[in-house]
Amino acid sequence: MRKSKYTEEQIVGVLKEHEAGAQTAELCRRRGISQQTLYRWKAKYGGLGVGDAQRLKALEDENRRLKKLVAYQRSTSTP
Repeated sequence: MRKSKYTEEQIVGVLKEHEAGAQTAELCRRRGISQQTLYRWKAKYGGLGVGDAQRLKALEDENRRLKKLVAYQRSTSTP
């Protein structure tokens, strides 16, 4: 999976700017993102603070790592 060029702090900043009343098209043009990306971020990070967004990202990374570990263990322990 490709790493985002935006940090959680930047994403939360863009969402706060959008909540403050910035026009969607203008905000997306200025930040170099698509409207779909903005709405995807809003669905995922909407209402979160910077610390919460960082914690969410860390938990997702840990979950991904644990799923790989379980899949590896299942593939190596065939009966």
